[in-house]
Amino acid sequence: SGHPLAAASIVATIDAMREERVVENAKEIGEKVIGPGLADLQDRHKIIGEVRGLGTFWAVDLVTDRETKEMLAPYGGTSAAMGELVAECRKRGLLPFTNFNRLHVVPPCNVSETDAKEGLAILDEVFALLGKYYTGK
Repeated sequence: SGHPLAAASIVATIDAMREERVVENAKEIGEKVIGPGLADLQDRHKIIGEVRGLGTFWAVDLVTDRETKEMLAPYGGTSAAMGELVAECRKRGLLPFTNFNRLHVVPPCNVSETDAKEGLAILDEVFALLGKYYTGK
């Protein structure tokens, strides 16, 4: 409610984000690393139906068939494939955020290029394992 101490913490946060170029970093990493990296993964792994995002906020829709867009997990549910995705990511040190058939790729806005590439490499390994769930052509 506009308390001076609360307002001061907000101003300090905004100042720190400007000084550290947090928003600019998120934009640059998204354009140069995450977006192209996920597009490359989509080209190589049929289980990826669609990739969309901006900055450091991306979604990867996983499908069993690109033509029919049948989801890897039903709406409102999960599947063995999604369970395997989560387990294999965690085994490799990546904590995934999934929702139904969607994997969210949402690193912190101050993620480094090195860390973003490491995460994409882990996803590449895991998507290779999940290829067995693809039933389309």
